[in-house]
Amino acid sequence: MPDSTDAWPYPRWVAHRGAGKLAPENTLAAFRTGAAHGYRMFECDVKLSSDGVPFLLHDSLLERTTSGQGTAGAHSWQALSQLDAGSWHSRAFAGEPLPTLEAVARFCQHNGYLLNIEIKPTPGTERQTGKVVATTAARLWQGQAVPPLLTSFQPEALQGALAAAPQLPRGLLLDTLWTGWLETARTLGCVAVVCNQALWDTASLTQAKSAGLRCLSYTVNDEWAAERLLDLGVDGIITDRVDLFAPAA
Repeated sequence: MPDSTDAWPYPRWVAHRGAGKLAPENTLAAFRTGAAHGYRMFECDVKLSSDGVPFLLHDSLLERTTSGQGTAGAHSWQALSQLDAGSWHSRAFAGEPLPTLEAVARFCQHNGYLLNIEIKPTPGTERQTGKVVATTAARLWQGQAVPPLLTSFQPEALQGALAAAPQLPRGLLLDTLWTGWLETARTLGCVAVVCNQALWDTASLTQAKSAGLRCLSYTVNDEWAAERLLDLGVDGIITDRVDLFAPAA
């Protein structure tokens, strides 16, 4: 079982999808924007191309944030790499490409930044995506002092990550406190639970911390909400508002 008394290597403030909404999410441009606001840890979503390349994208479909169409995981990386993932946001980011996990790893390591990788499988590929993302992350961060934190809403994806790279820290994402969530986190050897901010109260926080788990919150964009969570004693706050919250606070 994880031990919450162990040193926690991650900062309290985490930039959601790179820079929240100030730049096209899940792109290197977003990471650079978040870094320019002082953030040194970033959250991103990673799924697999049809030929098994881990790359950054939140949605299962391409339409919302790229110039492509259809299910992202049905396309090869060669095809995905040609897409425009910036114009949907604003002209300033026109032509921004989708990044691979490898490109993001290079960026973070070169600059001393930390990463929360949300494993975001194409439906039906949960375990395989967890395995490939974890295997790739273990290779890319080999020898680094602080590994990425791997999280997912899908227990099966975390099972794949556990099987492939048990040494990497894992966290269970929750949008509800469904029956068995705590036991699932324990069974998966998680070090953290990452909850919708509304789920945290004294009772749920005590439950998680008593099990040796760190407690993180998403997506916190209001000052009152951040103050409430900080008063409760959460360990991490994932935010879009990199322009509002000073990450050293």
